[in-house]
Amino acid sequence: MEQKLTYDKFKKYFVIVLSIFTGLLHIGQFTFVPMESIKFYSWHLVLGLILVFLYKPASKKNPKKFVWLDWLCIVLTVISGAYVILNYDTYVVIMQTGKLTTGLYVFGLIVTVLVIEATRRCLGWILPIISLITVAYALFGGNLPGILGHRGYSFQRVVTTIFSDQGVLGTAIGVSASNVFLFLLFAAFLSASGADKIFQDISIALTGKKRGGPAKMAVVASCLFGSISGSAVANVVSTGAFTIPLMKRQGYQKRFAGAVEAVASTGGQIMPPIMGAAAFVLADISGTPYGTVCLAALLPALMYYLTLFKMVDLESVKYGLQGVPEEELPNLKESVAKGFKLFIPLAILLFLLLVVQTTPMLAAIYAMIAIIVCGFLDKNDRLTFQNIIDGFVEGGKSLPSVVAACACAGIVTGMFALTGLGLKFSDFIVSMGGSSIILSLLLSMIVCVILGMGLPTTASYIICATAIAPALVKIGVMPLAAHMFLLYFACISAITPPVAVASYAAAGLAEENPMKVGFTAVKLGIAGFVLPFVFTLNTDYLHMSFDVLTLFTWVSAFVVCYAAACAIQGYVEQKITIFERIGYVVVICTAIQSSFIISLVGWALFAALYGGRVMQHKKQMKATAA
Repeated sequence: MEQKLTYDKFKKYFVIVLSIFTGLLHIGQFTFVPMESIKFYSWHLVLGLILVFLYKPASKKNPKKFVWLDWLCIVLTVISGAYVILNYDTYVVIMQTGKLTTGLYVFGLIVTVLVIEATRRCLGWILPIISLITVAYALFGGNLPGILGHRGYSFQRVVTTIFSDQGVLGTAIGVSASNVFLFLLFAAFLSASGADKIFQDISIALTGKKRGGPAKMAVVASCLFGSISGSAVANVVSTGAFTIPLMKRQGYQKRFAGAVEAVASTGGQIMPPIMGAAAFVLADISGTPYGTVCLAALLPALMYYLTLFKMVDLESVKYGLQGVPEEELPNLKESVAKGFKLFIPLAILLFLLLVVQTTPMLAAIYAMIAIIVCGFLDKNDRLTFQNIIDGFVEGGKSLPSVVAACACAGIVTGMFALTGLGLKFSDFIVSMGGSSIILSLLLSMIVCVILGMGLPTTASYIICATAIAPALVKIGVMPLAAHMFLLYFACISAITPPVAVASYAAAGLAEENPMKVGFTAVKLGIAGFVLPFVFTLNTDYLHMSFDVLTLFTWVSAFVVCYAAACAIQGYVEQKITIFERIGYVVVICTAIQSSFIISLVGWALFAALYGGRVMQHKKQMKATAA
């Protein structure tokens, strides 16, 4: 027993030291002690894999049973990473000349096995199986006939590609190292400063006493927390632990309570300013500044949440659900006052990203410094040294799944690049879709949703961007719109049955059948399925500026969101007729157009349908009161 406690204590302190070192190394890379990119990526991969083998032991039931295997993996990880870091010049020459050495071959093989095993531990078997299939294709695809065949590649060539800047040390792990981790660390520092509790209190105070208050609170809280966490499942677990029981207690069905939280949490990955890890990969692959990505993503994300918010409101109308008693609500002014120290870092982050247009890395670092300074200046809830350590540890704890996903996705993209499979897949989409953009988009959607089932958003997006984005650009879709389209469906797969990780997490908290929660989530998250087609076919929805076009687009967006909610729910202030629901569908089809005249017709029809019902309800209420 004493030995167990000794080992646990050693492991705890080792993780703390490793997490602090990881955070300082990444901060130093973009401030005072930069190093060559590949060398830095190797450090990132090594540190991420070590944390995987520490946080995800070989045996879950008995972590001590195969502890030797965990430490063997750690030792092999360190040795393999040291090969690149200490022999950097030699490694670069080998990659440029293609003259394979025994050392690179052996360590490349070890890293391949370690990455697949780390991914299996973190994310299950789906992504490792996909990566192994692509490796098998590279090795044996030369025997296939027709378009699927290629010239054939040796085992050594495959391993070299995996261990190169086309594979595990390529774009995916590079974005994880340069952008993603610093924002994960920023989110961890925010959480250590009490951001999650403050955001929760603000959302409760804002929406709690309104009709359907608990569900609206879940939407707002998940939006606020999700915009800094960027993880659907983490968002569900963090906010859902409080909101789902409260929704059930106020009268919402279990499946609906779980679905609301799943849909709201999934939207965090598309909600600026931080979004999810995949958004940083998108910025890098598409060659678009991250600030531009945030601005383009803002209106579609708000439409996603506004539609969900209105559907929740109409659900409360349908079942006559009221809000939380006022005496149970936190004070809004006090909550905002407590959150002031957290709003300043967020404001600094946005200012640096959007106005100064500095790099996302520096913006995240300065925002973290602002968190620490504001925390120390807060007399009522002062930031402690332990809070800072907790921030580093939580940042390190969020790294393993990202590193595993990006490294394993790197194997897939490396094999795509080596064999030309990505181009073949792209050509297949173009030929199947013909000259029809809509058909090509539908095919792309199906592939994204299928690939996204059970995969983390980042890995799903990377694979889809490699295989499908070139096809969409080839048929005339704007590059940013094409990548945003794929990002949305990579995200929305988290609520799409039969494998819907966010819906499953919410179902556990709601104590409901996962499939019921999943299908209800699809209904509530309908905006997530429609919006990608909207902004791909009408890129005005990705436009953000202080001009008439932006104002026109935002008004249309508001009308479309409300019309969609009314059409799906079949209620306004009371139940509406089938003809009214059809009318709202017409509103959506007209208001969403880029033509001002056609959109104006949709606005007018919406005003007549919605305004008429609201006025009728008010008259009935007056008559009842009299």
